[in-house]
Amino acid sequence: MNIRFAVIGTNWITERFLQAALETEEFILAAVYSRTEEKGRAFAAKYADPKVYTDLVTMLQDDEIDAVYIASPNSYHVDQAILCMNHGKHVLCEKPMASNAVEVSAMIEAAKNNNVLLMEALKSTLMPNFRTVRDNLYKLGPIRRYFASYCQYSSRYDAFKQGTVLNAFNPEYSNGSLMDLGIYCLYPMVTLFGKPDSVKASGYMLSSGVDGEGSLLLSYPEMDAVIMHSKISDSYAPAEIQGENGTMIIDKINQPYDVKIHYRDGTIENVTQLQTHESMYYEAREFIDLIRFGERESLINTHANSLITAEIMQEARSQIGLRFPADTRTDI
Repeated sequence: MNIRFAVIGTNWITERFLQAALETEEFILAAVYSRTEEKGRAFAAKYADPKVYTDLVTMLQDDEIDAVYIASPNSYHVDQAILCMNHGKHVLCEKPMASNAVEVSAMIEAAKNNNVLLMEALKSTLMPNFRTVRDNLYKLGPIRRYFASYCQYSSRYDAFKQGTVLNAFNPEYSNGSLMDLGIYCLYPMVTLFGKPDSVKASGYMLSSGVDGEGSLLLSYPEMDAVIMHSKISDSYAPAEIQGENGTMIIDKINQPYDVKIHYRDGTIENVTQLQTHESMYYEAREFIDLIRFGERESLINTHANSLITAEIMQEARSQIGLRFPADTRTDI
C-alpha cells in the first residue's frame, strides 16, 4: 500500500526527512507546497518532479494526496495542520507540534473530528535504541533521577550577535532553545515517566525575545528530572537514568545510538541495538504503518505525550517570561 505524501516546507529538515522516508517502500512524494513557484520547482526537481503548489487549499483538494508532512515554522503548524485534517489528510507534524498547549489541543480535536492520523515527528522516541531504553528500564530498580542535556551552539547565533535575527531566534515563529532543543529532552521523559507533579524553570533571554538557554527541574512522586538545553553553548554530556540498582547511560538523548547500563557492582551491560537506517526513517516507518493498519494515533508518540510536553514547555516559558505572539491568539 503506497502512501502519497505532500510536504509543506522546503528547508533542510524536509530534505532530511525525504531522504529517510524514501527508504521505505511505501512512501511516494506526490506534491510540494512552497510560497513561490520557483523555489517549489527547484526543490521538486530533486525528487522526480512531484506536483508543485503555491496555494495550500488547492493542494489539499488533490485526491492523489493521502498525507502531509509539515515542516514549516512552529507558529504555522496549527493552522496548516488543521486545514490539512479538515481536508481529510493525515498529518505528520514536525516538533514542536505547535506553539502552546491550546494549539496542540485544537489539533488533536481536529484529528478526532476528521478521523485522521496526527503524529508529532519527534524522531528519537521511535528509534531502536529508545525502544531498548524502555525494554531495559526495569533492570535499574526504583528510578530516582532522569537527566538529559541537549546544548548545541547554533550556526545562526553568530549572525544574531552581528545584529541579524534569523528564524531560529525570532519569537514570531515560536522559536528558541526550549522549543527547538529542550523538547528533545522533555518528550522522552514524558514518554517514559508521564506528567510531572511540578516544573521549575530558569533561562537566559536574548534581546530578540526568545531564550538562548535554560534548565528545568521536574518532580515526580519518587524521582526528579533535570533538563539542560542551549542554542548558545555546547554540551557533550550523555543522558542518564539513575536507579537504585544501576544507571543507564544514553549517548545522545536527541538520537540515541549507544545505551549501556552501569550496575552498582561495577559490571557494565551493553544493551545497544543495531540501527540500520538514518534516524528520521523510524518516524516515517511508524507513521506509514499506522496509516496502513488504519490506526489514528501512535502508541509511542501519543496525543497525550504531545499535549503534556506542550504543557510543560508552556509552564516553563511562563516562569522565564518567554511569551510568543501565538500565545495571544483567541481564534484557536
